[in-house]
Amino acid sequence: MSIYEYSVFTPQGEEISLKDYAGKVLIIVNTATGCGFTPHYKELEALYEQFHDKGLEIIDVPCNQFAGQTPGTDDEIHQFCTLKYHTQFPQMKKSDVNGDNALPLYDYLKSQQGFKGFGKGPKALAMGVMLKKIDKDYKQNPDIKWNFTKFIVDRQGNVVDRIEPTAGMDAVKQAVEALI
Repeated sequence: MSIYEYSVFTPQGEEISLKDYAGKVLIIVNTATGCGFTPHYKELEALYEQFHDKGLEIIDVPCNQFAGQTPGTDDEIHQFCTLKYHTQFPQMKKSDVNGDNALPLYDYLKSQQGFKGFGKGPKALAMGVMLKKIDKDYKQNPDIKWNFTKFIVDRQGNVVDRIEPTAGMDAVKQAVEALI
């Protein structure tokens, strides 16, 4: 299978094939509007503005699976993002990224880049403590652990990295710069 065999859906239900993004560098990210990591939208938009003309696309997949931090409708989520963070990159239909109803794209992404840890620092430690209460074996499975997990896809459609939300956005920028 290839990433180009998957699709995502717009809030209006229009299917978008990832084939449409062939030859582009992608950031595919599950997002939330009421999360401590929600300010990542600002830095994602800055990356989009800096690298879009050089071939970067961001695929924003709002998800409400993590502490109910994306409770609104697709329209409310879009309004929040465009008004507060001035996002210009495409936002998809709110979807699951784990479990029986997960987007098939996310099953594929997780199969290509499993969970490698949260790194070091206070945010990483806090995430580890919180997740251990939810799933004592969280380190052993590839599931998405929280909002703003970013998958980096190169121009050939290879999923080359998975960056957890606890990593600084500088790690995302470096990954993109290496592929642009």
